[in-house]
Amino acid sequence: MAPVSLASPKTIGTVKGPGDDGNQYVFITADNRQVKIGEFVYYEVTTTASNGQLPKLQILGKISARCLIDHLPDRIFADTEISPEAIAALVGFVHPNPEIYEVTVDVIGYFHPALGFINPRMTPDPGAKVYLAGNDSLKQVLSKKQPGEVGSAYVGSLLLRDLDAVPIALDVKELVSTHMAILAGTGSGKSYTAGVLVEELMLPHNRAAVLIFDPHGEYGTLSEMRGHSAFQAADGYAPQVNILKPEDIHIRVSSLDYYDILTLLPEMSDRQQSILNKAFTILKRHKFGNYRWGVSDLIAAVYEADRTQDDEGNEKIGSSAPAIEWKLERLARSSYFHTSDHLAPKALFEPGQVTVLQMNEISQEEQQVICATVLRQANQARMNTQKDLITPDDENYLPYPVFILIEEAHRFAPAHEPSRCKMILRTILSEGRKFGLGVGLITQRPGKLDSDVLSQCMSQFIMRIVNPVDQDSLKYGVEAAGRDLLKELPALTKGQVIISGACVNTPVLCQVRKRLTKHGGETLNAPELWQSYFRSHQVETRKIEQAPVASRARPKTFRGVSIE
Repeated sequence: MAPVSLASPKTIGTVKGPGDDGNQYVFITADNRQVKIGEFVYYEVTTTASNGQLPKLQILGKISARCLIDHLPDRIFADTEISPEAIAALVGFVHPNPEIYEVTVDVIGYFHPALGFINPRMTPDPGAKVYLAGNDSLKQVLSKKQPGEVGSAYVGSLLLRDLDAVPIALDVKELVSTHMAILAGTGSGKSYTAGVLVEELMLPHNRAAVLIFDPHGEYGTLSEMRGHSAFQAADGYAPQVNILKPEDIHIRVSSLDYYDILTLLPEMSDRQQSILNKAFTILKRHKFGNYRWGVSDLIAAVYEADRTQDDEGNEKIGSSAPAIEWKLERLARSSYFHTSDHLAPKALFEPGQVTVLQMNEISQEEQQVICATVLRQANQARMNTQKDLITPDDENYLPYPVFILIEEAHRFAPAHEPSRCKMILRTILSEGRKFGLGVGLITQRPGKLDSDVLSQCMSQFIMRIVNPVDQDSLKYGVEAAGRDLLKELPALTKGQVIISGACVNTPVLCQVRKRLTKHGGETLNAPELWQSYFRSHQVETRKIEQAPVASRARPKTFRGVSIE
């Protein structure tokens, strides 16, 4: 199969020689407008095919650096009375482009439809021409899928070209199976980008099964997909959108483990922790199978665990059991943990359905336990279904891949703090691919996200980040993006993103497309709200001032008795 040709050649420079390493070369150009960092160029090499022909391979590369090497004397620009055009003509420069640039290119390789990019390790000869890659060619080689294809997610267009000239479509299979991360500073558009991805997953050519952990209640606007024409298909498909508010979130107590309970209880002494752990062992021994035990059962097990005998053989209850009972009774009054009510995997996931768990009114500890429980059960459900250990009538039966998106991921997998979610996330990110459980992490503080968790995300969306600590964490946690593109992070504006990893053929700078549904995470316009309040308050004040004196004058009273 022949490699894809990069057509529409436009010569922009001439090769000078190799760069600092074996995968770079340097070319000379006077075209300042075309040699942008991240731009795609190529050179041609001739190879010998098995049939004796001499086909030309077009080797794609990405501009990683440039520097000015020849220009007009600085004194010319210091004197505002001297015409640069006149001096340029005298010294042999052609104005308005008298500068000469040395440009460094990182070689990507030639593109083969079946194999992707292949680096032939053939550096260009000095004097070889360098061409600007055409839009049509880049459409074919940058994205693994084309917009509208089954398994594609059209997220925007190549940033360095005209808007929509080179669409960027991601490979959904790689995106959800090898996990992804959206990393961005506050106000860079990370939630907006996540909304675009969810829209693409729910379009008729994907029909994904998606769950979103939403700590701030930003994803409620996805409900607009229900009646939107773009999401409807001729076969009757329309996405289901389940927005679960805090009062709709219920977790069965018997689905919690010892460490979940410990997280939900106030500070426990070492002895109390030991008694609670022993109670869990007793509970598992006495109540086995699918028995749905409640807090009262656990309290009974606690008293059994804290029972001792004195020298005369009389049983007595230790001081820890009543203290633990008091703490467990507080848990029993929780709005989110019940003996029978439960959000089972079968209810949360279904192809063509997105479920949003809005947790904006739930405490941090309860969010941790809810997230850990749902992740643990989803992982177990996929494993047991794949291994034929459960039947279709089981509430945990999931015969299809699922995708889970977690906002504010640094809360659930913090770098240097214990967390109920961290261990299960590490397990899912390392093993979930085998069982069809994908995870997407979104955070504005990548430096606070556990490095092991971040390193397991094979597709990355990196937006504007100015914090030096967060930038440094990306250099080691997100290797696929390339150091040259990471240097662009502070210069990115809202909606501009570096996409790298398994979901694209090579890292790209992308302008995120406009959402089909309304964005729910817009920053409040404080001055506008202040003005609106002032105007409405002013109107009310005028009404009172203009009211008849008799209606405004009221006798002063205290407890119904006149004091005038």
